Amino acid sequence: MVGYDPKADGRNISSFEVAVAGSVSGLVTRVMISPLDVIKIRFQLQIERLSRSDPAAKYHGILQAGRQILQEEGPTAFWKGHVPAQLLSIGYGAVQILFIRLTDSTSRGSSRVREKQASRRAGSPMRDSIPAPWDHDLSQRQFLSFELLTELVHKATTYDARDFSVHFVCGGLSASAATLAVHPVDVLRTRFAAQGEPKVYKTLRDAVVTMYRTEGPLVFYKGLNPTLIAIFPYAGFQFSFYSALKHMHKWVLPAEGRKNENLRNLLCGSGAGVLSKTLTYPLDLFKKRLQVGGFERARVTFGQVRSYRGLLDCAQQVLQDEGPTGLFKGLSPSLLKAALSTGFVFFWYELFCSFFHPMKKADS
Repeated sequence: MVGYDPKADGRNISSFEVAVAGSVSGLVTRVMISPLDVIKIRFQLQIERLSRSDPAAKYHGILQAGRQILQEEGPTAFWKGHVPAQLLSIGYGAVQILFIRLTDSTSRGSSRVREKQASRRAGSPMRDSIPAPWDHDLSQRQFLSFELLTELVHKATTYDARDFSVHFVCGGLSASAATLAVHPVDVLRTRFAAQGEPKVYKTLRDAVVTMYRTEGPLVFYKGLNPTLIAIFPYAGFQFSFYSALKHMHKWVLPAEGRKNENLRNLLCGSGAGVLSKTLTYPLDLFKKRLQVGGFERARVTFGQVRSYRGLLDCAQQVLQDEGPTGLFKGLSPSLLKAALSTGFVFFWYELFCSFFHPMKKADS
């Protein structure tokens, strides 16, 4: 179940287990969809039209781009920036998990009294449920914050924690908080994926030192404005659409027809990812264009290069030079990536959480 559900049965996994399931699901998912991410970024940064009719266009289709990247840069190119991003993300998740374990035992006594009182007011027993994931880049940070926010809404307000609007607001807030933590990783990943051969950045350390020396500390937050503008509706829509699609699935299929919950989670998560990505895609393109500002020397072999003074200037130049369709460059691999990444992260997350349930029952 998505978020805090006071009526859930047996969904009493701990915050520590939530963080572990989120970390592992994000790790596995990112490995699987990294090639599509690289192709999507290459499409987003290309000024020329994504068409065979444009002789200056380096890429014009997913399969053609895959073949060309493989031919020019080798198979490892599809995982450019993947390893450093994984290590940084997992390291952050590990610190969070350690913090959870240290604080959980000290806060349990006082919070248990408040939880019981809130449960009595709600007229139902106190139980934790499985919160839903969002994007695989933010999963281990956002799982816990979304869980806490939906539980807070249930206990502190009269709103139902399972409502569409509650999921939208809580999903957006949790994603916004998580974005601030991982944005430097996103900038590094974009630059690694954007560079061709020969490489400008050889290693993660080389990239961090070079970027800091040549562009200053704010380079790690380039593209933050469109990211924050997009992240709230994107994450909010994902949580809300995921919950709505699961309810729709229950309405369409009778109880006896719902045999495979993992498949349901995969399909509903994929649908939520596709809908959310389409609605917020132009802001993601602006973010990528701004993140490679000052990195023009690595882009000269790919075609035309542009410099932008900010979000509004970027949007204006894209519309003037590339037209309205330029706002959606790379949408096809992005939607495919969104469907697979969101679907798989929901699938793996709820699957890993389900592993904790029998362990919990056995311990009790």
